[in-house]
Amino acid sequence: MSDTERPILCVEAVSRRFADGDVQALRRVSFNAGAGETIALTGPSGSGKSTLLSLIGLLDRPDEGRILIDGQDLAGIRHPHAFRARRLGFVFQYHHMVPTMTLQENIEAPMLALGVPAAQRHQRAGALLQAMALEHRAAFLPRNVSGGERQRAAVARALVNRPAIVLADEPTGSLDSRNGQRVVELLIAHARAEGALVLVASHNPEVAAALGRRIALRDGECVADIGA
Repeated sequence: MSDTERPILCVEAVSRRFADGDVQALRRVSFNAGAGETIALTGPSGSGKSTLLSLIGLLDRPDEGRILIDGQDLAGIRHPHAFRARRLGFVFQYHHMVPTMTLQENIEAPMLALGVPAAQRHQRAGALLQAMALEHRAAFLPRNVSGGERQRAAVARALVNRPAIVLADEPTGSLDSRNGQRVVELLIAHARAEGALVLVASHNPEVAAALGRRIALRDGECVADIGA
């Protein structure tokens, strides 16, 4: 992000403790990120990557510091569910698909909260199913497809509302190299097409290398910011 661009995301001296304050998950982490950036959050297990994504995604709150999206302090968001539906897309390490809904229905579901018409929901979901090579699985229930197919459908679901910020926690962890590459390419394409910020927590060095910037965490602290 250049010095003249306004950041879409500001993380300012954010700290988070767990277990009655005994575990310091994040220690005064700060960085800015702009629209269209693709950022890898790297570091060993327990370094704070998932905690940071949860805070940015309004699934948790920092003990200290603040996080702003488009200049709005997340601490002041009164309706986080509605804010997430409009602005954020999530890809979790585990797919969290609704078991009684088909892959097509799972991908269409986030659009219901935004009142997207049925025909448009079907078209958007179909395009993402095709991009993920899942069009032949559209009518299948999650239990009847492979774990990798479920994860690819979860990525499609995260992108279907065209979010301004995508938060992905180990999105390729259950995928082979070919499908992992497909997921990363789709995330990068989304950032470019929508001017979106994509943050990916990953242990995979190939995933980190494919993205434009790398923020390394260790013991809850930011120890490197490469490509900023």
